[in-house]
Amino acid sequence: MDEVVELSLTEATVTVLRELAEAGNLGSGKIVVVGVSTSEVAGVRIGTGGALEVAEQLLEGVRLVAAEKGFHPVYQCCEHLNRALVMERSLLESLGLKEVSAVPIRGAGGSMATAAYHAMKDPVLAETIEAHAGLDIGETLIGMHLRRVAVPFRPTLRYIGAARVNAAWTRPPLIGGERAVYRAPEQSGSQFCD
Repeated sequence: MDEVVELSLTEATVTVLRELAEAGNLGSGKIVVVGVSTSEVAGVRIGTGGALEVAEQLLEGVRLVAAEKGFHPVYQCCEHLNRALVMERSLLESLGLKEVSAVPIRGAGGSMATAAYHAMKDPVLAETIEAHAGLDIGETLIGMHLRRVAVPFRPTLRYIGAARVNAAWTRPPLIGGERAVYRAPEQSGSQFCD
C-alpha cells in the first residue's frame, strides 16, 4: 500500500503554482493574481476565521515559485476593499495602473493581502489588473482580474489545507473565421487573401 504524504501549506502551494506556471508558460514579466481565503484553508467558512499564520505559509510558497519562474505575484483583497490588488509600486507604475488608497488588514482586505502587503518593499494597492494567470485558494473569485481568454487549469492537488483550489491561465483570443490559421504554416502555400 502506498504511503500518503501530507504536504505543508507552503509545499502544497509550491506544487500547485509550479504546475500552473508550467501549463501557462508563466515566466519573466508575467503577472499571476492570487486570491486566498485563509478561513477556508483552515476549514471554516470564508470570512470567518482568517489567520495571518496561514497566510504567511502560503505567501512563502508563492514567493518561492515567483523567484524561480520570474513572474510577478499580485494579491487580491477581499470584497471589503473591492477586491483591490496588493503589489509592488514598481509594477503598478510600469503597467500604468490606477492606485487606490487603503492598507489591508485582516478584517478589511484579508489575511493574505495583509501578509503580502507587509512582506513587500514598497506595497501599493491597484484597483484592477489583467493578469496572465490566477490561483484561487478557497473560491475567492479572481476571474475579474484575468485577461481574456481564461483557460481553466486543474492542478493535481485540488485542496490546500481544507480549501478547494482553482486556477487558470490565459491566452489571446482566437480571431477570424473558417479560413483563420492559428499557427504559422511550415511550408508557404497559397493562403493569401487576394
